[in-house]
Amino acid sequence: MRAAAIILVLAGLGLALFTFLREPKDHAMNHQDSSNTVLSVGLHPSAVDYSRYPGLDEAMLTARIEAGEAALRAASFDLVSCQLPADPEAAETRLRECLSQGVFRVAMIGAGVRMAPEHTLLFERLVNALIEGAPGIRLCFNTSPETTIDALRRWVQPG
Repeated sequence: MRAAAIILVLAGLGLALFTFLREPKDHAMNHQDSSNTVLSVGLHPSAVDYSRYPGLDEAMLTARIEAGEAALRAASFDLVSCQLPADPEAAETRLRECLSQGVFRVAMIGAGVRMAPEHTLLFERLVNALIEGAPGIRLCFNTSPETTIDALRRWVQPG
């Protein structure tokens, strides 16, 4: 009797694994879309508190963002950059303006918004505005301006 129960459990696990492997609906690669229009969302360099980031200033961050955006365009991504103020209400308004510029399959939300505890409300408002303003949009996240292209490539490939 115990052996039969073990066999049934193993059979159930095998069926579940087979179904999962055959239809991996939640894997990033299956969500890729041929569209290459992306929305890059982040704090405007003038809105960053640089006291938290020794060795970084507005000019350096601006240059890094511009280099990252140039790399995206060189990789054939159609990019809309949406740089935001730190105020959640003003940022949400600006994000909605950016969303009106096209149809986006993916939005990348920058680390400066997500990783600073003082921007938690800002991050929540942006995520909710994206979901409301662009139903079905995929979100991705970078760790720096230099990793944006890798974050986007997890969800879309340039055409």
